[in-house]
Amino acid sequence: MLTYAEVGATLRGSLPPGYNHLLVRVPVGGSEAFDTAVRAVTTWRMHRGALLFVDAEPARPGLRIAARLGIPRLGPRVLCEVVGVIAEPDRGGFAYGTLPGHPERGEEAFIVERADGRTWLTVTAFSQPAAWFTRAAGPLVPILQRVYAHRLAAVLRRICAQA
Repeated sequence: MLTYAEVGATLRGSLPPGYNHLLVRVPVGGSEAFDTAVRAVTTWRMHRGALLFVDAEPARPGLRIAARLGIPRLGPRVLCEVVGVIAEPDRGGFAYGTLPGHPERGEEAFIVERADGRTWLTVTAFSQPAAWFTRAAGPLVPILQRVYAHRLAAVLRRICAQA
């Protein structure tokens, strides 16, 4: 059971009030990089490259993941469920929501878009602390989320450049 009520809000583009909001949109390559970028996002390659250790099949609605951040088997565990997938000619990606045991409560989307002759990654999220340590970190958590979103974009840019 997801830990929040506003399921799918990151995919609809209307983030609910009462949460920290995140919106990061970064170019990751030319328009020819689109297919590579979508594949890297939906197969978790981008996430693994940014030190989120996840061993899962490609994203699909209902897929549950238990990943570790930082150090495999030792880092904090994040439990999520894919709540939606986008597979359109010029847009692709997915959103996942938090499950009980995740240090945050909310949703995050990773969408690749082909526009203006470029391929873009957009990371959209809304979240609230759900564990004592994320509550204690206070305003530091949204800053770390923004840093991590930019790290994901840098990893995806590198993947696209190598393709």
